[in-house]
Amino acid sequence: MMAVALTAVAMTTRSILLRDVDHRISQLLTQETREFANFVDQGVDPDTGARFTEPRRLLEVFLQRQYSDPDEELLGLTGAPGSAPSVLRQPRDTAGAALYRDRDALARILASSASFGTLHRPQGDVRWAKVPIAPARPPAVPSAAPPGAFVVAFHAGHEQAIAAEAFRTQLAISGVALLMTTGIGWAVAGRILAPVRVVRRAAAQLTEQDLTRRIPVRGRDDIALLAETFNAMLDRLERAFAAQRQFVDDAGHELRTPITIVRGHLELMGDDPAEQAETIRLVTDELDRMSRIVEDLLLLAKAERPDFVTPGPVQLGELTADVFVKARALGEREWVLDGVADREAELDPQRITQAMVQLAQNAVQHTVPGQRIRIGSREADGRIELYVADSGPGVRTEDAAVIFERFRRGTPRRGTRTSGGAGLGLSIVKAIAEGHRGRVELRPTEGGGATFVLVLEEDHDR
Repeated sequence: MMAVALTAVAMTTRSILLRDVDHRISQLLTQETREFANFVDQGVDPDTGARFTEPRRLLEVFLQRQYSDPDEELLGLTGAPGSAPSVLRQPRDTAGAALYRDRDALARILASSASFGTLHRPQGDVRWAKVPIAPARPPAVPSAAPPGAFVVAFHAGHEQAIAAEAFRTQLAISGVALLMTTGIGWAVAGRILAPVRVVRRAAAQLTEQDLTRRIPVRGRDDIALLAETFNAMLDRLERAFAAQRQFVDDAGHELRTPITIVRGHLELMGDDPAEQAETIRLVTDELDRMSRIVEDLLLLAKAERPDFVTPGPVQLGELTADVFVKARALGEREWVLDGVADREAELDPQRITQAMVQLAQNAVQHTVPGQRIRIGSREADGRIELYVADSGPGVRTEDAAVIFERFRRGTPRRGTRTSGGAGLGLSIVKAIAEGHRGRVELRPTEGGGATFVLVLEEDHDR
């Protein structure tokens, strides 16, 4: 682009210079012919004091009083058209390309009907202007054309050569400027792009096993901000890969246990029908547990998809009552429909039911028969809350921060029973809440116990 711009500037400058030369030559020719025309109208012969009657005498007197510029010829031509004219010239000579020596060219100029023109010759172009002479009194011999003419000739080659030399000089200067600009641009661009190359090398050296590399940040420009953004992305990737590895390790551990149990019982199974029946029962129970773990893992994987939750208009009262009816079949507890929000909301009824039933199942696992479990829904501060509150031992403070993580279970307390689950239930509840752009909270229950609350914002447009 720099080369194109400099070339365009040089070509434009050359065009301007040539146009200026052409304009100055035209002005000079016009000025000389105007002076001669004035002399024809007003001049008198110094010898007689009267008007000129002969073209030759007129031309001689005028040329004696003129001084031509360099590259300029002032000529007087006399003679009949079509024949070699007689030439009178101003005593200043030009180079070997002088027009007064070229009688054929002068004959063509004298015979031309134009007042201005350009003569193309091997020695160079000549710009000319002509003023035909009409004497004050008619000449003695009749003629169909003027008997003479004043000619101003300008050799444009020298002026054009100066313009061409200026053009070549500017091209040379532009070339040097282009080389200098290219070198400076290369150096500056190298310094500017150096952090980008660092980013590229860091990205190329990243592997799944090593995400600890970071890019040094210097300054506060856009490149530094890019490096900070890249480092933040690496932080997120490192956490994501660490969570993924932990998830795979935990899943492998959880699945390895029932597989080991199944294999051990099958290897030790004897021929006794009763022993075989007990082994089949134990194996079936472990296979069912494995199936639940796999289904929960698939559900959590689906939670990353945008179609995990498909909200629609739902009556909260009906939804809360349906959840209450389904939860009552989970165990012999004192089930209480605590409260109902009588309004419509944009929710996925199947996912919300799944989350609430999971919370109810969790409450059953941490209470004993006869203890109270409350289920309800309400509006609070422009939000929708669906909750399950039990009267069990509650959740330890150190467990509250981890129970919503995958494969993490709280510490069992005396007087409650555990399900032997994989620790995925509350993770599923959390995923469903976040799929509704909400959250799940653990709150203490008045009088003891734990309350799990799905907190959903009122506006759920997706």
